[in-house]
Order: sequence, then C-alpha cells, then structure tokens
Amino acid sequence: MHDFCFTIPYGLLLVGGGVFGYIKKGSTTSLAGGVASGLLLIIAGYLSLNAFGKRKNSYLALLLETVCAAVLTWVMGQRYLETSKIMPAGLVAGISALMTLFYLYKLANGGNHLPTKAE
Repeated sequence: MHDFCFTIPYGLLLVGGGVFGYIKKGSTTSLAGGVASGLLLIIAGYLSLNAFGKRKNSYLALLLETVCAAVLTWVMGQRYLETSKIMPAGLVAGISALMTLFYLYKLANGGNHLPTKAE
C-alpha cells in the first residue's frame, strides 16, 4: 500500500473530528487541532500522490506524515492517560500510533513501491 492511500483519509478523519468536537462541545481547541493536523496530513498525502504520479518518492511528505502522526500519538496518548476517555483521545492516539508504525515501515523500506515502466 502507498502512504497516500491512508494519509488522505486519516487527515479527513481528523478534520471531521475537529469540526464535530467544535459543533458538539464548542471546543475551539478541538477545531484548531483537528483541522490544522488534518489539513497538514492531507497536504502531505497530496504531495506524496503527486510524486508517485511522477514515478518518484516524496520523502519530505513521508517524513511530515510520520512526525505529525507521532506528535498526535504523544499528545492524545497523554490526554487519554489524564482523562481515561476513549473518545476522542484514546481513539485518535490508537489510530495515530498505527499510522506512525506504518510510516516508519514505509521509511525503512524506501518509500512507496514504484511500478516498473510499461513499454
């Protein structure tokens, strides 16, 4: 699987979660955090998708995705430990931890697998 296949939906999930948190609880922190991190991931996924279309890897996008997911894992993991609430802290921490592992795997294996050129 390519990183952008998961990154763009992951970013959309974060944006949606931030907007939902704002609508439900009036939390501007949730709105700002969810939208900012989600948009950053969507942009990184888009950069990776464009590079893949040019038959290249975007290590900048992959590094940005990894750092963003790792920071979300840390921040939301700390919030989960403080509140013991599965929603949203535990869920976001868990998904972000899985995404961090996926991105580290992609980095260790040289990025996206580029198909051989068809003649």
